[in-house]
Amino acid sequence: MEHTYQYLWIISFVTLPVPMLIGMGLLLFPVSTKKLHRIWAFPSVLLLSIVMVFSIDLFIQQINSSSIYQYVWSWTINNDFSLEFGYLIDPLTSILLILITTVGILVLVYSDSYMSHDQGYLRFFVYMSFFNTSMLGLVTSSNLIQIYIFWELVGMCSYLLIGFWFTRPIVSNACQKAFVTNRVGDFGLLLGILGLYWITGSFEFQDLFEIFNNLIYNNDNEVHFLFVTLCAFLLFSGAIAKSAQFPLHVWLPDAMEGPTPISALIHAATMVAAGIFLVARLLPLFVVIPYIMKLIALIGIITVLLGATLAFAQKDIKRGLAYSTMSQLGYTMLALGMGSYRAALFHLITHAYSKALLFLGSGSIIHSMEVIVGYSPDKSQNMVLMGGLTKHVPITKIAFLLGTLSLCGIPPLACFWSKDEILNDSWSYSPIFAIIAFSTAGLTAFYMFRVYLLTFEGHLNIYFQNYSGKKNSAFYSISLWGKQGSKILKKKMRLLPLLTINNKNNNERASFFCFFWKKIYQTGGTVRKMTCPFITINHFGTKRIFYYPQESDNTILFPMLVLVLFTLFIGAIGIPFNQFNQEEMNFDILSKLLIPSLSLLHQNQNKSVDWYEFVTNSTFSVSIASFGIFIASSLYKPIYSSLQNLKFLNLVAKKGPKRILRDKIINVIYDWSYNRGYIDVFYAISLTEGIRRLAELTSFFDRRVIDGITNGVGFTSFFAGEGIKYVGGGRISFYLLLYLFYVLIFLLISSSIFSSFSSL
Repeated sequence: MEHTYQYLWIISFVTLPVPMLIGMGLLLFPVSTKKLHRIWAFPSVLLLSIVMVFSIDLFIQQINSSSIYQYVWSWTINNDFSLEFGYLIDPLTSILLILITTVGILVLVYSDSYMSHDQGYLRFFVYMSFFNTSMLGLVTSSNLIQIYIFWELVGMCSYLLIGFWFTRPIVSNACQKAFVTNRVGDFGLLLGILGLYWITGSFEFQDLFEIFNNLIYNNDNEVHFLFVTLCAFLLFSGAIAKSAQFPLHVWLPDAMEGPTPISALIHAATMVAAGIFLVARLLPLFVVIPYIMKLIALIGIITVLLGATLAFAQKDIKRGLAYSTMSQLGYTMLALGMGSYRAALFHLITHAYSKALLFLGSGSIIHSMEVIVGYSPDKSQNMVLMGGLTKHVPITKIAFLLGTLSLCGIPPLACFWSKDEILNDSWSYSPIFAIIAFSTAGLTAFYMFRVYLLTFEGHLNIYFQNYSGKKNSAFYSISLWGKQGSKILKKKMRLLPLLTINNKNNNERASFFCFFWKKIYQTGGTVRKMTCPFITINHFGTKRIFYYPQESDNTILFPMLVLVLFTLFIGAIGIPFNQFNQEEMNFDILSKLLIPSLSLLHQNQNKSVDWYEFVTNSTFSVSIASFGIFIASSLYKPIYSSLQNLKFLNLVAKKGPKRILRDKIINVIYDWSYNRGYIDVFYAISLTEGIRRLAELTSFFDRRVIDGITNGVGFTSFFAGEGIKYVGGGRISFYLLLYLFYVLIFLLISSSIFSSFSSL
């Protein structure tokens, strides 16, 4: 086994030949390389699959041996400084390796079809392969310097991938925003690394933990505790930015401007998980500093609630999932702050697979909507224009529903087991944190089912002029929050002519028919060729052909179905089976794997919960999630599709003091969520505008003062010379007279100054 470990350094570089070969191909054989561009997906998947096989073997060995292995090479050594490079294999590394490789392979397979029509296909796979190399190097690093190097490479790849379609101004702004925001955290991380080296004299994790703990427990006066806390906070700031935690979370929603496979890989399973990995790696250091642990938990719980509330009013399906990612990573950060190492890693695993499934599902939805709206992210990703996709994309719908239920914490799906463990641990840590965490579980169910219902239920809203029947109103004036005037529905309303448009001036009448019979949708053709009419209507004398979405191809569906299996069964690795049998202590797979890490953290490995307490806590959390689903169904399920809800609608629509107060509360919540909690506005005013004004002031000072002095000296010399040159006529007598004149003036000035001083 040790012989196998010695050659694991190659894991980080297995995927590196792909970008190198593509670069050489474009340099030497550009025409052939571009013509045969799709063959490069195969080596990308193959090489990452090799890494996955090594990772699975490593995972099994870690379970059986319960050991930590480190191998280092000396890079430079002298009396005062030594730098080593190597790799560290422990349970945390093995978990992240499997996570990166499995999700990475599925995303690459998915991308082969999703990006097949993009001109930047080769560039995309270059970036993706280099990103995988950087992430693999990051999680296998054995010291802080090595982590920082790969940390910056991950940030660079993220910048390139987010800005993949850089010709769009909004995309270029998004990648710059992500880059600058992460630089704030990275600068803090670098300062923290340097400060920690000044304290301990080492970059290696094992040496660093031992020296640091001795300094803390021995109360060494050579190092001030405040400085130690500051260094730990600076290290944590890097994780805050990378994992999109408050207050450096603002880059994540804008990062959704990149291709959808990027969102699935970077912003669900890998890059945002890098911050969690850093905190988990340094947790033996943080755990001896109580203030930092409390800060980690506080940042986590704030992010949990903030991300959930900001997801309420998002119309972009990917931005809604982005805020969901932010909130769920907040749960993981909360668990780390509480010291629940196992629960944090468990939720990191389950959330990664469930959220990757949701992002890939959203990509399939966007792909199908592009048939109708063309390439327009503002429309193809707008949930207001979706609806009724169940009959068109049934496989995507089922996969998306399972991912949604998992994220809501519905048993027996993956996220139920991990989130429930975090919720239970929060009660013993802080009742206030527990109340917020449980409440956010209900909010999670609400906003996730809001996304699901707006996307799949009802009817295809893109073809609705509006619900008010006004001809001159906006194309899609669908009110999700009661912003428009509410209307009382009447029982006389018929469902067959769902919308009737009247033009009183011209006495014209046109009906927008929306039939519910399947035979209306029986058309042939494929989506991408756009040859399948949805329905044809003569609208005011103009013939309009409507197209409908169609299910994605098998290359897109296959990764989603594999992720469905992960979503269904990955939770089994952390199910505490021993809680149902107290006589025999049989660890679950995850607990058995984490024995070395838990020993390093001095945590109890025999923690168990009796079945009654488990069922009670689970019932409570599932009830809260079910309540959130019920509220979402009441608000967003297409009520106009059933006459049974008309009484309820008319009752709710009645005006009154309570209704007015409710509308005000809803509007406040809507404005808060739609404006991103006003945090982006605050940053734009206080930081962006402030920095721009400072730059303008600096530019003015540089041009007018600094350059003015320099240029003024030159101009003064020039004009003085121009004036003096006319004085000289070439006659010595004139020069002598001028000299005597200046001497006389000098004497007069000197005598006046001398007389003024003598009078004093």
